[in-house]
Amino acid sequence: MGRVRLSVTERREELLRAAVEQIEVRGVAAVRIADVASVLGVSNALVLYHFSTKEKLVAAAFAHAAEADLIHLRKLLARRTTAVRRLRAAVRWYAPTGQAKGWRLWIEGWTASLRDPALRNVAGDLDQQWKAELAEVIEEGAAAGEFHCDDPMSVAWRLTALLDGLAVQMTSYAGPLSRATMLEWTEQALARELGIDHATLTA
Repeated sequence: MGRVRLSVTERREELLRAAVEQIEVRGVAAVRIADVASVLGVSNALVLYHFSTKEKLVAAAFAHAAEADLIHLRKLLARRTTAVRRLRAAVRWYAPTGQAKGWRLWIEGWTASLRDPALRNVAGDLDQQWKAELAEVIEEGAAAGEFHCDDPMSVAWRLTALLDGLAVQMTSYAGPLSRATMLEWTEQALARELGIDHATLTA
């Protein structure tokens, strides 16, 4: 039986999902157009028709995965509850779990972006969106009187920098840092940034 004919949008989605999987398995440097084509049983030419170069495919795949995470973050931050609870939920979700595939992809993206301007632009833009989403909720909480904060964007920068650094340690070096410890440290940092005690954060 022949393959089901997909629309252009559906085909791109399929190729991007396959590219993300292959990047997670092989890494940005090692992954090839042929790897993505092979896993789907399509030709190299089809992949190149949609993305023209490996660099464009990698940048698009990274954006595809990161935007899915951004959508989930926005859902967490849009819940009908206090800003403190939304921020705590976001911080806990940010921490790696299990095999931390999402974090391996981010680390691969950061490394490759040092030499790939297209990927650097994509990663930088998505990173700024993450910070903006957190800063908006911090600003909402301060306006509602839940806590005091004069500079929500600076708080968002410091929190994401801490989370990124701890996640890289946890993902790259198995064993020394547990997820429980990472969550404890990040929650303590969040409470300090918001000027509240840990018991209020976790209530």
